[in-house]
Amino acid sequence: MDTINSRLPRRSGIQAATVAAFVLACSALMGASNGPAPPFNLPARSGGTVSLDDLKGQVVMINFWASWCGPCRQEMPLLEQMHKKYESLGFKLLGVNVESDTKDAELMLAKIAVTFPVLFDRENKVSQVYSVNAMPSSVFIDRKGNVRYLHRGYKAGDEGEYLNQIRALLKE
Repeated sequence: MDTINSRLPRRSGIQAATVAAFVLACSALMGASNGPAPPFNLPARSGGTVSLDDLKGQVVMINFWASWCGPCRQEMPLLEQMHKKYESLGFKLLGVNVESDTKDAELMLAKIAVTFPVLFDRENKVSQVYSVNAMPSSVFIDRKGNVRYLHRGYKAGDEGEYLNQIRALLKE
């Protein structure tokens, strides 16, 4: 008897786990559930590597950006203000640049100085797992490590929604 399952390619345990994690991450990002944020390790501009797992217990905002993105340039100083204001309360902002060559990102950061960690996703693996399809995109993660909100794009005034998310998650 020919069933649908018999026609599907067999997957290794690792492949199946990867697919399951991806589906869970996508459903969380689409608001279907408050699932765990997909873990990652990325190289930091300041040296070393930053691991999302090391930030559990903090409210985390991951901001995906690119130097060619005009709204990203507008948003960056506002993100820096949020970082400075809320860092001492358990808020961590991670700026994740998605360009394969970091030269333009470094030039932009020379003009718009930030103190929050800037990470490099040169192969776009992390941005793909987080379903980033607009620049900039921001993902908000609660203290337990669950994705709670995804904001795509930026226009003046969106920072008010960012602040609402940060304050609400810090109160939990």
